[in-house]
Amino acid sequence: MAQQRWSNRLRIAGMMSLFMTVGIAGIGLAADAAPAGSESVSASNARAVIKTKFGDIEIKFLPDVAPKHVENFIKLAKSGFYNGTIFHRAIPGFMIQGGDPNTKDSLKKGAYGQGGPGHNVKAEFSDLPHKRGVVSMARAQDPDSAGSQFFVVVEESRFLDRKYTIFGEVVKGIGVADKIVALPRVMCQTGAPSPADKGPCDNPIDRVEMTVTIIE
Repeated sequence: MAQQRWSNRLRIAGMMSLFMTVGIAGIGLAADAAPAGSESVSASNARAVIKTKFGDIEIKFLPDVAPKHVENFIKLAKSGFYNGTIFHRAIPGFMIQGGDPNTKDSLKKGAYGQGGPGHNVKAEFSDLPHKRGVVSMARAQDPDSAGSQFFVVVEESRFLDRKYTIFGEVVKGIGVADKIVALPRVMCQTGAPSPADKGPCDNPIDRVEMTVTIIE
């Protein structure tokens, strides 16, 4: 059992470059460009509430650790950017991922994981561990390519440490993430996605939309 579990972790590690790379690659502006037209947002006491049909996930931000990523997420959320997007990737024993604007269109499954806000944020890596409940930013192979996609860790994944920017942690509702990660999903161990019409690998077959609210 332990050997199989380790093999699964190695498989996941190999997939990281795929699901993070496909997720944000090719997005336009400079790496540290700010979201358009946004005034300064105080993050010291702000929290995010991600509402889903399974319940709410409340996130505490870590502005002392990743100030630019926190500011970016808050501004995007306040603009309504995340509303109607879905958790488009769920890997049991690992994480759930969302924040791609392409997922607002259920007919664009082939583009899931490839969308972003049109700007990137420079990496703010830290020594914090990717433990259960951590919220971190997805990115492409370029460390400075994070945009809007994020993931919630459901089981400790230390192989991500100092490679992805942690900017928050779940303080309420981690059980909601557990429900999402356990959903039936598109399987791609070998060959083409199955079922082929339900989206990319590890896309939950049951659509889980989110609405993100910032509480200050």
